[in-house]
Amino acid sequence: MKNNNYVGGQWVTGEGSIKNINPSDTNDTIDEYTNATSQQLNDAVASAHIAQKKWENVGIEKRANILHNIGSELIKQSKEIGTLLSREEGKTLPEGIGEVVRSGQQFQYYAASALRQFGENITSTRDGVSVEMTREPVGVCGIISPWNFPIAIAAWKAAPAMAFGNAIVLKPASQTPASAIALTKIISEQKDLPEGLFNLVLGGGGTIGHQISGHPDIAAISFTGSVGVGKTIYMEAAKSMKKMQLEMGSKNPLVVMDDADLNIAVACATNGAYGGTGQKCTASSRLIVHEKVYKEFTEKLIESISALKVGHALEEGSQMGPVSSETQLQSNLDYIEMGKKEAKLAYGGNPMNMRTPGYYMEPTLFIDGDNKSTINQEEMFGPIACVIPVKSYEEGLEVANDTIFGLSSGIVTQSLSKAADFKKNIKTGVTTVNLPTAGLDYHVPFGGRKASSFGPREQGTYAHEFYTHVKTTYVSPGKI
Repeated sequence: MKNNNYVGGQWVTGEGSIKNINPSDTNDTIDEYTNATSQQLNDAVASAHIAQKKWENVGIEKRANILHNIGSELIKQSKEIGTLLSREEGKTLPEGIGEVVRSGQQFQYYAASALRQFGENITSTRDGVSVEMTREPVGVCGIISPWNFPIAIAAWKAAPAMAFGNAIVLKPASQTPASAIALTKIISEQKDLPEGLFNLVLGGGGTIGHQISGHPDIAAISFTGSVGVGKTIYMEAAKSMKKMQLEMGSKNPLVVMDDADLNIAVACATNGAYGGTGQKCTASSRLIVHEKVYKEFTEKLIESISALKVGHALEEGSQMGPVSSETQLQSNLDYIEMGKKEAKLAYGGNPMNMRTPGYYMEPTLFIDGDNKSTINQEEMFGPIACVIPVKSYEEGLEVANDTIFGLSSGIVTQSLSKAADFKKNIKTGVTTVNLPTAGLDYHVPFGGRKASSFGPREQGTYAHEFYTHVKTTYVSPGKI
């Protein structure tokens, strides 16, 4: 077995075996990996604790240069790493390469942020006293990243953590270890980085993830995944009063009004619901459509998705790859069977036999949906959407908000007043007008409301809220 856990500046072999299967071709085993042991996790945290003390005292220009070098190397290797990413996760090659480029841009953005010092000086209410507000790193950060964006999400967590002076213990999803190893290799090659500042530990959520959640020397945890796992992490981490940042589930609505440009609406729905095989937390699985354009929109959308080319992730021209795993495929098919009892299956719904054996399925669309149904309330995480008819804008907004989640949303309309009202009253952390619900910029905050998120926002300048502590200092000249 390979040395594929990175602990204290050294590549080490763990225990057991993780077989990494290509979802586009199940005859293709990418590699086998080992899980970190409990002792290796403890060693990673201990080395991170020591390295963090050194790192926070590294000059900001050197810190910025290191982060910029990481970003540049990710971009330089984007084709190679993107191919690996698509091979193990199943997203199309352009999506895989694009994700790696975006990861590099994250590091470059936070390289610049390392040079932007946050602090304030104000006058106290007491004569002769001044007040300083400064920010300091939180310490060792545990990062638990998901399989659907195996480099991008790890990068947008790790880059600000490092920029603001923290050390990292990264536990990626067991489903996509190769992408995390590729990221770690680039970071490990930075000669001026203190040994132990960045650690990679492979393993399951119930073992290594559980140990990270409760480890007394980990000061903060940033997690992206399901609501159930997020709640478990919350309860474990709360025992030691850690800072927590949890990005969890979603059930994102795209509202299409009677005045919408239907070509734009269909493009937004196709991109938002089926891009990345629907395996995005920002995917629009609820398509809420005004009854006046309902029939025409549905017909155009079926025409659009029926033209999507489903294929091997690395095959030129593929527009939708396989779902990520056999487990995910079976979950999707189970939801489709449930959906047949709740709405009308208008397109798709079947697994697909392709040139290579893999976890392929048709893009699937239900129509005549009821927002209270299971398929419109539970996150399915696949290329499945349901069209829900409404009689008015007001009803559309009400239906859009009728969910425990609140991550992303969108409206397609030519009315400035409807757009303005929607932006004000939709209960999500991210919203769009005449754009897909999926897709985001790397220099602005990201996060949701309700059951979708807990804790400070990710990305942009808002990231410092999670990765730093604020210190208020009162200063007197010491004279009476």
